[in-house]
Amino acid sequence: MKSLISFVVLLFAALVHAISSGGDRLLVVLEDVAEKDGYSKFLGDLEGRGFQIDYETPKSEGLSLFHLGERSYDHVLFLPTKSKGLGPNLTPKLLLDFINADGNILLALSAAQSAPTSLVSLLLELDIHLPPDRQGLVVDHFNYDVSSAPEKHDVLLLPAPGALRPDIKDFFSPVSTDGGLIAFPNGMGQTLGPGALLTPILRAPSTAYSYNPKEQAESLDDLFASGSQLSLVTAMQARNSARFTVVGSADMLSDKWFDAKVKKVGEKKEVSTLNREFAKLLSGWTFKETGVLRVNWIEHHLNEPAQGNASNPKLYRIKNDVTYSISLSEYSWDKYIPFTVPESDDLQLEFSMLSPFHRLNLQPTISSPDSTTYSVSFKLPDQHGIFNFKVNYKRPFYSNVEEKDTVSVRHFAHDEWPRSFVISGAWPWIAGIAATVTGWVAFCALWLYSKPAASGETKKTQ
Repeated sequence: MKSLISFVVLLFAALVHAISSGGDRLLVVLEDVAEKDGYSKFLGDLEGRGFQIDYETPKSEGLSLFHLGERSYDHVLFLPTKSKGLGPNLTPKLLLDFINADGNILLALSAAQSAPTSLVSLLLELDIHLPPDRQGLVVDHFNYDVSSAPEKHDVLLLPAPGALRPDIKDFFSPVSTDGGLIAFPNGMGQTLGPGALLTPILRAPSTAYSYNPKEQAESLDDLFASGSQLSLVTAMQARNSARFTVVGSADMLSDKWFDAKVKKVGEKKEVSTLNREFAKLLSGWTFKETGVLRVNWIEHHLNEPAQGNASNPKLYRIKNDVTYSISLSEYSWDKYIPFTVPESDDLQLEFSMLSPFHRLNLQPTISSPDSTTYSVSFKLPDQHGIFNFKVNYKRPFYSNVEEKDTVSVRHFAHDEWPRSFVISGAWPWIAGIAATVTGWVAFCALWLYSKPAASGETKKTQ
């Protein structure tokens, strides 16, 4: 009885704390543990959502991302450090191994401190580039906070990402904007390579640029990047759906800029920043609290009951009428909800051998409180061989769905071919055969039963 009660208690605790679909073990790496007080609201929000946070410094002896070949943590948050290196426990290879093991990383940079060599090497592996010498400050003389940056113009004020980009509206747009802006103070921009896995969340305005603040020249002729070339917040989702996010300004996560009052140049009134809600949405996506798709079940079967109604058979016949169905759910914060394909997108099924024979749009057919079933019916091609039912859905900010079920498609059996008289195109040939047989029988009858003609001459006898 006690063991049963203990099991129920542990199960309840797991349900309470399992906020993220990827786990709740979070490692925060910072220069000094005391520095966490400057991010108390952000870290407090993470703890309130159920994350179990461990605070470590790069020089901590007990720091290890793996134990006995398994991940020690599910997520890692890097805050700015003064160290040029992160030590032997946080090498670029170990960080890549952590991502390959389905671990998620949120990296916060700062223009006031150079990024550690390990993180720079990791970013280069992902085709994300920082300014030379890791010294780059983003400024904008048209979109800055007149209260905190009247001279340097290094506190950028930006609208919510979804206000300009509908493709990320569902993930990174604060619910209650009320005219608020996102403050990006003392930040470092990045430039992105052509990799398909990289997606900028927050781009710099067209009037912004990045320069090295240590250069005291009156004019800047050699800029690192400017305008939309600069990505201020970047997301990368690996092929195994592990997530990596780079925030160019760690200060935007600090208590100072959570719910602060700012005034944009040229405006008359102050507005509240959206940093706190934006940080929640950003960390929620990075740590797999949103945008995680789950395949509940897959089914394909024949449409003709007379030919059998077994689910997921491994053998079909050419020209069979079949139906394919897939049930999908989306994890949103603390529960699974039905997944709805965006209006501008399609969820497709491929029925392929070496190349697709069919590529069909799946349509929603059944909806439940936690899932949506998508289905399509079609006729198998007139080609025997080994085929795959394949759903390959890979979109930015959604975890990848790649499901493949292999089946065999055979020819008609000798007793499954339709009779000739059923095929209307064969009727002329059947009529010709019938006419030939009838004519031959009639000829034979006439030949056999016709009496030969009598001859008028008589044979002479000797």
